Amino acid sequence: MTKQPTKMDTTCPYCGVGCGVSAKLKDDQIIAVSGGKSHPANLGALCVKGSALHETMGDHGRLLYPTIEGERVDWPTAIDTIASRLTTIRETYGPGAIAFYLSGQLLTEDYYVANKLAKGFIGTSNVDTNSRLCMSSAVSSYKRAFGGDAVPCSYEDLESCDLLVLVGSNAAWTHPVLYRRMVVAKQTNPAMKVVVIDPRRTATCDIADLHLPIAPGSDGFLFMGLLGWLQQHGQVDEAYIEQFTEGFDPAVAAAQQFSFRETATQVGIEEETLETFYRWFAETDKTVTFYSQGINQSSSGTDKGNAIINCHLATGRVGKVGAGPFSITGQPNAMGGREVGGLANQLAAHMEYTPENRQTVAEFWHTENLSQQPGLKAVDLFDAVAAGTIKAIWIMGTNPVVSLPDADKVRAALEACETVIVSDCIAKTDTTATANILLPATGWGEKSGTVTNSERRISRQRTLTPPPGEARHDWWILTQVAAKLGFGEQFPYESPRDVFVEHAALSGFKNTGNRAFDISGLSGLAEQQYEDLKPVQWPVNQTNPQGTARLFTDGRFVTATGKAQFIAVQPKGPVQFLSADYPLALNTGRVRDQWHTMTRTARSSRLLNHIDAPFVLIHPHTAEEQGLSENDLAEVSTRHGSVRVQVLVDEGMGVNQLFVPIHWNDQYARKARVGALLAPITDPLSGQPEFKFSPAAIQKVETPLWAALISDRPLDCSGFIDWTMTPMANNHGFHYRIATAEHVDWSDFIHRHGSNAEGCAHYCDSGLGDERFICYQGDRVKLAIFCHRDQSALPSADWLKDIFSKDMELSPWQLLAGRNMSQADKGRLICSCFEVGEKQIVHSIVNGTCSVKQLGEELKCGTNCGSCIPELNHLVNQTLKVDAA
Repeated sequence: MTKQPTKMDTTCPYCGVGCGVSAKLKDDQIIAVSGGKSHPANLGALCVKGSALHETMGDHGRLLYPTIEGERVDWPTAIDTIASRLTTIRETYGPGAIAFYLSGQLLTEDYYVANKLAKGFIGTSNVDTNSRLCMSSAVSSYKRAFGGDAVPCSYEDLESCDLLVLVGSNAAWTHPVLYRRMVVAKQTNPAMKVVVIDPRRTATCDIADLHLPIAPGSDGFLFMGLLGWLQQHGQVDEAYIEQFTEGFDPAVAAAQQFSFRETATQVGIEEETLETFYRWFAETDKTVTFYSQGINQSSSGTDKGNAIINCHLATGRVGKVGAGPFSITGQPNAMGGREVGGLANQLAAHMEYTPENRQTVAEFWHTENLSQQPGLKAVDLFDAVAAGTIKAIWIMGTNPVVSLPDADKVRAALEACETVIVSDCIAKTDTTATANILLPATGWGEKSGTVTNSERRISRQRTLTPPPGEARHDWWILTQVAAKLGFGEQFPYESPRDVFVEHAALSGFKNTGNRAFDISGLSGLAEQQYEDLKPVQWPVNQTNPQGTARLFTDGRFVTATGKAQFIAVQPKGPVQFLSADYPLALNTGRVRDQWHTMTRTARSSRLLNHIDAPFVLIHPHTAEEQGLSENDLAEVSTRHGSVRVQVLVDEGMGVNQLFVPIHWNDQYARKARVGALLAPITDPLSGQPEFKFSPAAIQKVETPLWAALISDRPLDCSGFIDWTMTPMANNHGFHYRIATAEHVDWSDFIHRHGSNAEGCAHYCDSGLGDERFICYQGDRVKLAIFCHRDQSALPSADWLKDIFSKDMELSPWQLLAGRNMSQADKGRLICSCFEVGEKQIVHSIVNGTCSVKQLGEELKCGTNCGSCIPELNHLVNQTLKVDAA
């Protein structure tokens, strides 16, 4: 028997940084993970989400076997049924009646087989991906400027620059490992300046020398104004423009339609502050503009991207060390999906639907069924499902009922669709609930393949543990369906390596240098070479056998003329407008310790301890105007829908602005799917939806009573005003926060949910609405309920979990009285790595600890991934300020 290794290297499955991970193994289980010290993306660092990867493993909640219409079937039956249904629909309605919706969570090999089967052999071009929601505007702007979807920078440039401009990026929370590299670079290079451009003051502003809290949606005006200012002040690189670019004059003419004063007014920034930023940009040759969803998720995201790129082209800051326009992707393999053609407007290997490319791909794949024109992008694709023109859709590794705009319409469309196939790891999601056919897929740690990060670096994900139940790899499932459809000869794959080398060969097939993406140098990898593949940046070919750190260093681009293109964009603000009914600007985004729709991260109770419930951030003045206070329950509404969330007052918010996180779904909250709020408005070029600006209203929800519950089983809380749930460690229990009406028949509730308890201690003070129950069996609490009119009078989650996780040390009556409640309450978790709470940190500061460094020495907080350091700085400054006062 082959001895299992005790440690293996793989790649993190979360954000676009693509960190290397070293996994420690024992008895076919992952028992610990750490940052891969040799991986160039993270050099041993790892954020808290990555550090908790082993806590998300296990069989609980997993989809373990195929089902059809809710009935368990074997794999041959599932494969036969899918092939039969797809064949019937294709023959009856044509290939365009079939759609695939993919995910940046897929490995490149899975993506490649899905795209090849759909576009090459079924003949449908309706293949899109959740990456449409996060980076497609960056793709469009790069293609317009450079001729190809090619990020020119490397992470090293973030450390080599003298000016780092972060635009629409809260990197401290969304890309923590890169943020730590930025922090260290700034400490190493005292001359380095950091500018953060964001309507709200985020954790990333902790390192900002200048924060520009621009008006929501005004980024395009800011960078168009910068281009005009550079030209007017003689700060453009005329030699570079002349030799390597085209279209400068019309781009500058468009940029100069607004005066500097008009630009300042449009973006809501004082002229002196705006000029400081423009001057810093002009004076600093080594400038990186690092941008993310705040730019991309816009109805004019492509134009905003080109407005940024125009400024770098005008100053010759492309293809140089420490300089460049750097779009950071949201998912670990958003880039890999782009490489294989996983977007509806791409064919394969960065080839679009031109006659020449169609001939190239058809020849390589040996097919006569190739789709002939671009398909429907994500929002339009689900509109077609709603309209009934798409009869079958195969959703792989994503949760569109939560993540797409107009999410209620998406749910209704899938519920009405003739055939919905969902391949997933998790049994119960908002999307799996709509499926006719459910397929158990392998997840991170169980599958093998490659991903490409935001600096074009291809890394290996490796199999660490055996898959649970009957879960299978996505590429294998697709290959089996292809064979049943009669295409087995063209899908002969027996391993991920077989898929990868074909993908690599296609990238170089008839590529004369007109396509930037080329990994043909990897097309000859043998099985062991593929298994041992080290991280490498493309292109990788005969010219660049070791990979390429930066693109366009010689000034040659992959446009028709070989020159970069300036784009004469017209700056635009949001296309929706505030009104008397919806007077507030709603922004959406991520929180530090959660990922997408929480299907993986919520499996780690530690990751929910930082922020355990959905919320809305609101400025103190706006809260006062709306009659809201901290921790109130509020309903945020738009023309499309509403959510119920907890109010958090934040001075870093702009007045009359709101922020709500994207993660919560119907498994963890009563009504918090933020996608239901958002209009399906998209960028006309990229198809990327507008997530950053929605006219909204907010109103307090009256909550006569609050309750905190903990139970050994899931509870039906549908009858309450509101509820949120967080699972306990190892799925050993569930913690609920509930808002309810004045009178609750808790006895009936207990009868329905606490039937396995042998005894129940009860206390009631009806005058305060104070009612408590401890239901127990032997020495274990099975269900605990604490109800009160005052939310602050409820016991902490820490205390509830503490009494639930072990044998009772106090009698049920002592627990009912809340004995020892204060001992377990650490306060809101700040450092997830070492589980250090806010109350612990404040207590330490009050008792003489006056720096983040000292806090780390005393409590360890901030000494691992560093994600909590901005919050630690804030607590130090806030507490010392209050203490001094």
